[in-house]
Amino acid sequence: MTFKNTKIAWGWPSKLLHWLGAIIILLLLTHGWWMTHMAPRGERLAHYAGHSALGYDLMALVVLRLLWRWLNPVPELPADLRPWERLIAQVAHAALYLLVLVVCVTGWVVATTARSPMTKEVFGINVPALATTLDRSVRQSVEEIHMVFAYLLAALVVVHVIGALRHHIFKRNDVLRRMTWGMRS
Repeated sequence: MTFKNTKIAWGWPSKLLHWLGAIIILLLLTHGWWMTHMAPRGERLAHYAGHSALGYDLMALVVLRLLWRWLNPVPELPADLRPWERLIAQVAHAALYLLVLVVCVTGWVVATTARSPMTKEVFGINVPALATTLDRSVRQSVEEIHMVFAYLLAALVVVHVIGALRHHIFKRNDVLRRMTWGMRS
């Protein structure tokens, strides 16, 4: 197992950051939906605080992942991909990063402009407020943007998973294998 990425393989830090991010994104998406649709009203504030704390950690993880990605080569896509497949892969990955960052930043604004600002991440570290007060209608708009982009992120995650499975099952290449541990070629 390599530390740094190569032209043909992801290093273990890239894999670890990918899968930690994937788990946190799935937790945040499901928890976000649950807390806004199912959680009893009296318990929502605690859920919002936990949700924002994990969101701050996701944002830090994504920034770390982007830095790692910029400092390491990105494995090449399979040679047999058509130009449109390459384009879709590149656009989808860029959109995933962009959507995660937009959802994190809008969530950060919503969390720090709440009646009781939520400024602690999971490990108890204080996060500075992006904004401390917003007009109620502006805050509601930011909250709606956060929700809409979270749903778009969820849809793109599904497309990403389908794409990885397509590469693995139908195209029979190493795209999925090289982002996992222990899958044989």
